[in-house]
Amino acid sequence: MRISLATGLLIAPLLAGCIHGGPSSDERLDQDTRGIEAPDQAIRRSDLAKINCQDTAKDLTKARSENRPEVERLTTYMALYDSLRQRVDTFEEAMNRNPDLAYQEGNQPLVAAKDLCIQQQADVQKEFETYVRDIVNVPIVQEVKGGATHDVARLDFGTLKRAIQELAPDDKDALMAKVATAEKHLATATPEPVPTGRHRR
Repeated sequence: MRISLATGLLIAPLLAGCIHGGPSSDERLDQDTRGIEAPDQAIRRSDLAKINCQDTAKDLTKARSENRPEVERLTTYMALYDSLRQRVDTFEEAMNRNPDLAYQEGNQPLVAAKDLCIQQQADVQKEFETYVRDIVNVPIVQEVKGGATHDVARLDFGTLKRAIQELAPDDKDALMAKVATAEKHLATATPEPVPTGRHRR
């Protein structure tokens, strides 16, 4: 069998690579992976060690306090829930990218911290959702002003909408629709005179 000059020129570099024992594709992949992952793992491990979800008691107390304005309570729930969610996401992203973090000796505190954050997030989410639904079910209250009874928003509807978006329950659209209905009602409502108990003659 004859090999043309052009074919020989193409094969020669490939043979040379094999003769000189260059790294295989798997070896090159290992080298590239080690070069990229090692710094990232070190950063992730140090970052995770700084995350603490044991500091929620103060904010929870504020959110639960019935002596505070409802808009402040709702805002506190919203901020706390978002903070816990971000911490959980950081743990999960790091451990998904480097599963050894969950199993290596000495990393038990990281796993325990992650579990605590997940539990705290679930607890706060439950309270947060209960409070949001309570407000959505009764979004309008009455107040007396200028001798007449007025329908007013229980709290700022913009804040309530942001809270629903943050919580993102399965029936988010239905909750948003209820808020929209309450807004339309207030836009068309007229104050009613307050009965005085006296009759004109």
